[in-house]
Amino acid sequence: MTWLEYHEATKHTVESIGRARHDLDWANMPCPFRYYEGASVLDLPADPPAPEIPALDVLQGSSGTKPEGEGSLFLSRLLFYSAAISATKRVASGGYEYALRVNPSSGNLHPTEFHFVTRGLKGWPDGLYHYDPSRHMAEQRGRGPFELIMGSCQSPIAFVLTSIVWREAWKYSERAYRYCLLDMGHAWQALALSARAFGCDTFAAGSFVDDEVAQLCRLNLDEWPMLVVSLDGDSIPTCQAYPGRTVWLDGQANLLSRLTISQPLINSIHHATKRCVQAANSGVSFAEMPPTGSATVALLPPANSTRSFGEVSRRRRSALDFAGGERSVSSEALSAILVSTTHRLSADFTGVCFIQLYVYAHRVDGVQPGVYRFLPERAELEQVKAGDQCFVAAALSLGQPLAGNSCLTFSMIGDLARATAMFGDRGYRYVHFEAGAIGHRLYLAAEALGLGATGIGAFYDDEVHRHLNLTPNNGQVVYHFAIGHPVPDPRISG
Repeated sequence: MTWLEYHEATKHTVESIGRARHDLDWANMPCPFRYYEGASVLDLPADPPAPEIPALDVLQGSSGTKPEGEGSLFLSRLLFYSAAISATKRVASGGYEYALRVNPSSGNLHPTEFHFVTRGLKGWPDGLYHYDPSRHMAEQRGRGPFELIMGSCQSPIAFVLTSIVWREAWKYSERAYRYCLLDMGHAWQALALSARAFGCDTFAAGSFVDDEVAQLCRLNLDEWPMLVVSLDGDSIPTCQAYPGRTVWLDGQANLLSRLTISQPLINSIHHATKRCVQAANSGVSFAEMPPTGSATVALLPPANSTRSFGEVSRRRRSALDFAGGERSVSSEALSAILVSTTHRLSADFTGVCFIQLYVYAHRVDGVQPGVYRFLPERAELEQVKAGDQCFVAAALSLGQPLAGNSCLTFSMIGDLARATAMFGDRGYRYVHFEAGAIGHRLYLAAEALGLGATGIGAFYDDEVHRHLNLTPNNGQVVYHFAIGHPVPDPRISG
């Protein structure tokens, strides 16, 4: 199977939705938390101090100041603002409660796991760990040096971000692999921005031998490595690395559900994307879509916000719906939201931007309703379609009203052809990682401005292409996203 075969097979159409017969087996719902039975647990200080730097400053590339404390407090801060539980939601009908986290996830199913290796972290044993967000603690899986996992990286901390695809496939079947990749992009950016808020730099590596990393981390068979993210910077409290030998400790991965249903299509696309190809000139010539000469709107100076990164990251939620009606956002707010997406991501696959943003402007002060293509290098919006787009935005997003009730809805168009020409089928991952990373930036920018947001992974793929007048050479839609004035959700506490 190739990326294109998988992508075509998992497109939503009116016919495919009508044929779908997938009843959720609630008794077999996967546990949202991985833990290692019998593993030693190291405490991470509860309620660590928050980074006070404004969230919009972090999104625009500024770094926070060096925090005080040893390794345990540094790790607690980093994870509390990137991967921890942030609130709970109660289902009124049965009283059942479930957790919401700092990093969002499709269907709140959370396929992403955070493993990390430390070397020379002050007051913290060198070794391999797994983060358990249900307890905000680190499970110690191994002690001593783990250079093979970190490779040539000399960083004191490196994260291995993994996906448990079954958590998403339980609900979303074959399309679940797309959602796992988007969630990985969100988790990566949540970690990278949290690190920046504490004065650190990060670098994400997507090119590695999957099976080797899985074996070196002794991952369970249901868990697949996706990204290795290293942290560097003077704000990390360091000391001399432990010189001893590697010792594996006790700990058995928990069983997530009584029955795991195999998804052959997902297994095939994952196998295809495991092949690593070095970025190279493939001989294929790519040309950026030039401006069409249609009406353009120059962006105003972006709105400002002093809301801190700590507050914004912990209060971020996925909106249930938006108020609709006459409520709008300012042109300055739109500028700030768009600017938040332009900072270059730091990874071994981000030399070329693969995502093009299209904006359905429903209610923006000073901007006529319509669809616009964002031209970041010119700080302009190029009009693609004029007129009210509320109904069509909702219809394209599988009839979900929130895509029309929002003030802004985005279509993220991924240049899958270019990415896979450069990196082979593995490029399919990278496009979705980038889309998820942009989505996380949109979440935080919206929250900083007092707005709400939600990612939308379900849409009628080819209908989006037709509406935007896109040919296959122009890219394919990989993510939708909506921003507006959120409807309060009384089920959430915390």
